[in-house]
Amino acid sequence: MLHEKLSSIYDNVLRRNPGEIEFHQAVREVLDSIGPVLGKHPEYAESKIIERICEPERQIIFRVPWMDDQGQVQINRGFRVEFNSALGPYKGGLRFHPSVYLGIVKFLGFEQIFKNSLTGLPIGGGKGGSDFDPKGRSDREVMRFCQSFMTELYRHIGEYTDVPAGDTGVGGREIGYLFGQYKRITNRYESGVITGKGLVYGGAQVRTEATGYGCVFFVDEMLKARGTSFDGKRVVVSGSGNVAVYAIEKVEQLGGLVVACSDSSGYVLDEKGIDLALLKQIKQVERGRLDTYAQRRDHATFVPGRSVWEVPGEVALPSATQNEITGDDAATMVANGLVAVGEGANMPTTPEGIKVFQEAGIAYGPGKAANAGGVATSALEMQQNASRDSWTFEFSEQRLQEIMRDIHDRCLSTADEYGMPGNYVAGANIDGFRRVADAMLALGLI
Repeated sequence: MLHEKLSSIYDNVLRRNPGEIEFHQAVREVLDSIGPVLGKHPEYAESKIIERICEPERQIIFRVPWMDDQGQVQINRGFRVEFNSALGPYKGGLRFHPSVYLGIVKFLGFEQIFKNSLTGLPIGGGKGGSDFDPKGRSDREVMRFCQSFMTELYRHIGEYTDVPAGDTGVGGREIGYLFGQYKRITNRYESGVITGKGLVYGGAQVRTEATGYGCVFFVDEMLKARGTSFDGKRVVVSGSGNVAVYAIEKVEQLGGLVVACSDSSGYVLDEKGIDLALLKQIKQVERGRLDTYAQRRDHATFVPGRSVWEVPGEVALPSATQNEITGDDAATMVANGLVAVGEGANMPTTPEGIKVFQEAGIAYGPGKAANAGGVATSALEMQQNASRDSWTFEFSEQRLQEIMRDIHDRCLSTADEYGMPGNYVAGANIDGFRRVADAMLALGLI
């Protein structure tokens, strides 16, 4: 049950944002945690901090016309939700996927507020994207789309205003085209306006690896808190994009064995451990499907159309998309010996699944904490761009590990402070919320 002061706020969110079910879910998950905070800080309710946080500062929707390789005009819809800038310029990725609509972008932007707050870095929360699908499109088609998208977006962003990055469907190729069009339109080499750039034109070491590495660093801290480690652990990862690939890489470096990963067509099971070099070749170079992995590795099996969560594992790293782990999936995972979950994706576990994990005593790291490494390293890229500096891979990875350790420790200590020991969901939501709320109080009625 929601705290009585929060029920009316949530009802108002439902009324004002009809049909945006992912946004409703994200708001409810935060409101479920912060009731105890109001007892200690009545000033938050008096100043309507929660109502203000639930309403984006700005929502931008625009048309994106572009021409395909057959000379046909295509029209997509673009979005940028600039949610909260109390801590700094809006910061959050762009997602290109057919499922993108305003509710998805608002859920991601709302999560980003608290995720960015948890990093301790001066960045606000925002998100954007389009219902454009880059899969199956040529490089020239992707370039034309990105140029059209940026032709509208450029007027809303800037290194002191709003700093986009990549997300699902937006990798190094897309970031390059977007930044190139921004530079072309503005006649400014404003490196800090977008992150995830290539190393040759202002990008940061470890940015590509950051979300996957950071998730594994967070889970490693959760395991250490329970007196164990990744060493010898059987690990299951969903997805096979950047987050999943680099999560697999870091797990292997820490002594774990990743036996399965997935894409939208099914999952591959490799009991000897995922061959990372082969996976990178297929997914990053060839942009192929996972069934190719099984064709090239004799002892691997491709299982089409089924959930990877049926594969037994002690550690689960959901790194694909929202709501991929249902309550039934979670029950199966617990029965199969699960001990820890670290969310590499945004909100990949349904409320029913979270309940199963928490009731079973699983170490459960929510996405706003466990996958904060990507945006943290984006902020470090902004720092390097501002100082015209470039850090080594080793130093950047060390900074990332320190940030993830600090996030873990603050989540744990905050949960203890509010009488919910070991509850990383409550710890992340409360700690992230308090910092934003205090900044909003300090800045007046914004």
